[in-house]
Amino acid sequence: MNLSQREHIANVVASVEQATTAQVLNPQGSDAVQASWLRCVNHHGLDPSRLQEARILPAGQLREHRQQLEELRFVAQPGLDKLYQQIAPAGYILLLADAQGVAVDYLGDVDAEISLRRAGLFLGAQWSEALSGTCAVGTALATRQAITIHQTDHFDATHIPLTCSAVPLFDSQGDLQAVLDISALTSPQPRTSQHLVMQLAQQQAQKIENAWLLHRHRHDWVLKLSRNPAWHDIEPELLLAFDAHGRLTGLNPAARHWLKAHPQPLGLPLSALFPGPMEQLLYTQQLEDINGQQRFYAQTIHPVRPTPTTGVTLSPELAALSGGDPQLDQQLRRATRLLDSSLHVLVQGETGSGKEYFARAFHQASPRCKGPFVAVNCAAIPASLLESELFGHLPGSFSGAASKARRGLIQAAEGGTLFLDEIGDMPLEMQTRLLRVLSEQEVTPIGARQPQKVDIRVLSASHHPLAQRVADGLFREDLLYRLQGACVHLPPLRERKDINWLIERMLAGRAQLSDRARQALVNYRWPGNLRELNHALQYALAMCESGVIEWDDLPDTLRFVAPFQPPASDDQHQALLRQLRAVHWNISAAARQLGISRMTLYRRLQRLGIQLPERQ
Repeated sequence: MNLSQREHIANVVASVEQATTAQVLNPQGSDAVQASWLRCVNHHGLDPSRLQEARILPAGQLREHRQQLEELRFVAQPGLDKLYQQIAPAGYILLLADAQGVAVDYLGDVDAEISLRRAGLFLGAQWSEALSGTCAVGTALATRQAITIHQTDHFDATHIPLTCSAVPLFDSQGDLQAVLDISALTSPQPRTSQHLVMQLAQQQAQKIENAWLLHRHRHDWVLKLSRNPAWHDIEPELLLAFDAHGRLTGLNPAARHWLKAHPQPLGLPLSALFPGPMEQLLYTQQLEDINGQQRFYAQTIHPVRPTPTTGVTLSPELAALSGGDPQLDQQLRRATRLLDSSLHVLVQGETGSGKEYFARAFHQASPRCKGPFVAVNCAAIPASLLESELFGHLPGSFSGAASKARRGLIQAAEGGTLFLDEIGDMPLEMQTRLLRVLSEQEVTPIGARQPQKVDIRVLSASHHPLAQRVADGLFREDLLYRLQGACVHLPPLRERKDINWLIERMLAGRAQLSDRARQALVNYRWPGNLRELNHALQYALAMCESGVIEWDDLPDTLRFVAPFQPPASDDQHQALLRQLRAVHWNISAAARQLGISRMTLYRRLQRLGIQLPERQ
């Protein structure tokens, strides 16, 4: 413990002893910090003399936190990327924490990651006030207000070099969903040095909240209102969502403040806010409130009507991957929602389950379809060559290098999609370089001094459980979470319900199947998945003589094995269906009743072939 830490502990102890009740009840400015210090001692039982290291959640627990906030992360990602580009040159990092104070997204300098992780400015860090004391994320959660916790404002003396500015994010119902945090390991001493940082955080938080509302209420009417006629479409002040009956279903924080006279505004009719019938109000460009005191310039967003069956129309490229299997169809609908986003996608599935087929179809269905699709098998390229293959090199930059510069595969994917198959087998030193490509959107060829900008979207795949590879020290945790901006899980062939469709598609009319041969194909366990099925059919086509594939024409591995038994009975299937229907398909409630985690329940649903109703 150094002198600065000792002095800070003494100051915290003295301030807590001298604090008044009035300061606790009315925390403003520096009093907000003092009120937090009091909560730390009196409510959370924290000892200011005890220094605590940063708490980083293990990969499994972090994954659950990230998945619970996946939809908001998807909506917020473009805003986070833009904000980080603004603050990175000044040495700041960006965190998005959930309502429990866990950092579920992180953008920071790869070169400083050891120091950032040690300080807790890293993915998976826990920043609740109850655990870490006064801190920007935790205190913003406790007060539901934006706050800067600068250096010695922190309760724990471990954190006094840090400066952190945090803004809470609210959903359209007024519930606190997350916290946007900008932090730095060091900064100038004056607190005023953080004013601009706080303004940037608040501006981007407002945009994320508005985007979140527009996404969640895309099936409602939404009024965009502004007092400035030039900005009502670009930067609306108020957003109000209404259902088909003209009842208020959601609003952004600015609109909630405007309606502060109504403590419970949800459910209010549109006529209670603006005079006139709904049909007229939704098609006018200027509105006055019911009291005639304020005039707004308005634009109405019409509701998006979902497709009656699934709510998502699959592109032809993705639809061609399935013959009606419920598990796969659900994953394809999820993938369709990701086509227009900038998120990188991790494709998981057993060997031979069609990961590269999916990646090619995803690329062809995406806005990047006119760009190149570059596939790299990270397990097939020797480690000694992988660096030059991926990143390229300058002439003579290493022993054996060509006399001419060579573009790497990353640059070859410019404007398109880079597919990294078997990413779990990539050497650790290459993982570090790839992380920089993803975080900085630039690549440095071997022998070059200046990095070059690249515009690529990365799809990666692995048959390894990457979380286990992280636990074994074989895969970088930060790279995993950068790659899995979203995840798509391809079911193994033994769990698919469309195997007959797959068989007919692979045969392409070249032969027919006898009943006994078809039964053998359907009952087999298929450890090699689609690849093994295709090889088996090619073998059978070569063996058959009459245009009909008989049982004797099949490979020995299919003819002399016990039939594959499904892993679960119909009784289990029906019992879980009843449980889900009883709680109206509320996954959290069902998991609590069963005494299992949400992720365990999701895996059970996948194993039993139970498809969740599509959210409208």
